[in-house]
Amino acid sequence: MEEYMSSIAEIKKVFASTDLSDYDRLFEEYAGDDREGVKKILESAHRKKKAYDDEKIRMYKMFEYERKYSDNEFICGIDEVGRGPLAGPVVAAAVILPKECDILYLNDSKQISAQKRELLYDEIMEKAVAVGVGMANQDVIDDINILNADYEAMKQAISKLSVRPQLLLNDAVNIPGVDIPQVGIIKGDTLSASIAAASIIAKVTRDRLMVEYDSIYPGYGFARNMGYGTAEHIKALETIGPCAIHRRSFITKFV
Repeated sequence: MEEYMSSIAEIKKVFASTDLSDYDRLFEEYAGDDREGVKKILESAHRKKKAYDDEKIRMYKMFEYERKYSDNEFICGIDEVGRGPLAGPVVAAAVILPKECDILYLNDSKQISAQKRELLYDEIMEKAVAVGVGMANQDVIDDINILNADYEAMKQAISKLSVRPQLLLNDAVNIPGVDIPQVGIIKGDTLSASIAAASIIAKVTRDRLMVEYDSIYPGYGFARNMGYGTAEHIKALETIGPCAIHRRSFITKFV
């Protein structure tokens, strides 16, 4: 019976502790091991490596616009979240990613789990050249309408960047009153890495804020619904009435 240098448990630990980018070396090393347990480890590892390679291809495509306009040193992606909720602010983020960006899994924040968004938030904040966040609260929304409040939050986010961008990549909109060239990209948070990064920063920032509001204004389920008009939220509006962060112009048919 052939003897092996490493046990199956040890091989499993080797794969678990090795970066996916280095799996090809391990595939070669263990290719001749015909133990069923090792074969299963290799099959699983090949699937993970394929998913990793596919993600790298997807992310290369996500930088298409950044490459197209690469003559600009600082390209800023901008996105917002919170247009639809009945309560809380609209939040915008502006993100400038480095030219050689190695962040994977960037996408429209709605297509990413809350746990993954938190991890990506930390990675973006660590690796980005600059990040700015802007908000427009319920009073501003009621006063100037949600679209103009969106623009105000975006302009505020741009103003908070530590470096001035030469180009803005926006999710579908053109921001008025900004003297920086802009490119509006329909569904930009699924097509541009910079916009996707901004979407994630804005979403995590707003969700964290709504969780805080849930403890200040209990009964509406803000930590679960983030201010959106769920059945629980609407019932609370009808029974408790609105609180300080409700958008009065959004809730007229409920109170």
